[in-house]
Amino acid sequence: MNITRDFTVAVFVAWQKRVLLHQHAKLGLFLPPGGHIEPNELPDNAATRETLEETGISVQLIGELAPKSTQPNAPKPLIRPRGVQLEQISVGHEHIDLVYFAKPLEPFDGRALEPFFWATMADLETLPASEEIKLWCQLIFMELA
Repeated sequence: MNITRDFTVAVFVAWQKRVLLHQHAKLGLFLPPGGHIEPNELPDNAATRETLEETGISVQLIGELAPKSTQPNAPKPLIRPRGVQLEQISVGHEHIDLVYFAKPLEPFDGRALEPFFWATMADLETLPASEEIKLWCQLIFMELA
C-alpha cells in the first residue's frame, strides 16, 4: 500500500499554568492549535502562523536553538521541536507532526478566539482528550511551571 505523508505542526501554548486547547469539530477531542506546513514554509513559521490564525494569539516558540554563526551563508538556526511524532490520520495517510511549546508574546491579556480556551490540569481530567494530548500538556506544565 502506498502511504502519503504531510508535515504538520502542533503548538502547545502555556500561560499562567494553563494550556490553550479547542474541541475539534470532527474528532470531538480537545487539541492544541496546529496544521499543515505549507510548501516552502519553515516549520517555525508554520507553528507561529497556525497559532495566530486559529487563536488570534502571537506566540514565542520555546526550545533549543542551534548556535548562530556569523559566517556568510551559514545555516539559519531553527527552534528544535519539543517532539516529533507520526500519526495515522486515515488508512494510507499519515502526518509527521512537529510538536512545539510556546508562550504568548507580551503584553498579553489572556484572550483567545473561540472555540479555544485555557485549560488547567484539573480540566484535563474531565475533557475528552487523548492520552497523548494529556501527556504533552503534563510535560509543558512541568517544564514551564
